[in-house]
Amino acid sequence: MNDETNPAPAPAPAPVPGRRVRRVLRTALPVGVVLAAVGGAAVYTGTTVDTADRTVTTTVWDEDHAPTGKDPVGDPSRGRHDTELTRLLLPVPKGYRLGPDIGEIGNDSETSGAKATAAMKEMGRGLAGKDRRELNKLVERLRIQGVAQRSYTSDANDLVVNVQIVKMRDKRAVRQTYLDRKELLDSFDDFRKGPSIDGHKKVTCYRLPKGDKETLDGVSCIAYDGEVSVSVEANGSKPFSPSEVGDLVKDQLDHIASPGEYI
Repeated sequence: MNDETNPAPAPAPAPVPGRRVRRVLRTALPVGVVLAAVGGAAVYTGTTVDTADRTVTTTVWDEDHAPTGKDPVGDPSRGRHDTELTRLLLPVPKGYRLGPDIGEIGNDSETSGAKATAAMKEMGRGLAGKDRRELNKLVERLRIQGVAQRSYTSDANDLVVNVQIVKMRDKRAVRQTYLDRKELLDSFDDFRKGPSIDGHKKVTCYRLPKGDKETLDGVSCIAYDGEVSVSVEANGSKPFSPSEVGDLVKDQLDHIASPGEYI
């Protein structure tokens, strides 16, 4: 029996994920790395800017999200819009075309939540058994419903943009994903401030470190809206216009707010 001289022990605090587990999870979200893992190829880089094919490239469909019926957009050169998630991707705007493939997953595709979840768990390879089990639990809690991605190349062949959208069941997980990713990117002192996005507060953009005249420049933006996490990566030759990327990001976020209004 407990009394004032022998108080009941305080309940044990909830376990906190190890630093390595959180670091792996933050690196994987948004799922740029995951998409590469799903496609079985190296992470997409800006080296395709000068070698991008000028034609509409062949799309590799995820087996769980093969197209069904007629695409409501009617123009395949503007991208697929036959599922709820792909309709959230910005249709290819004027001055752009569908870009190069990202590994084996194509330039305009959707990956099932189950496959993306499995790929994220593979990010824990090399962790100790306890840490890997904790990572797997964290990934499961995200309840990923699907991932859609599309790449764009400017008609001038001087800019390549990759947009990735992740839908999760838990809005809190989406917000925490954004905050974790922002914390990670803020820790890199070499990153410069990216463009601001008018009309949107839940977005942060970073500009790649300054290099020499031969180095590609770029902007990376992360954002969220409800159940949707958004990642935009842009790489281009110099002179580089961050504001052009900012305009594209704004159009993408506006489109998520009103996906039925194609621009």
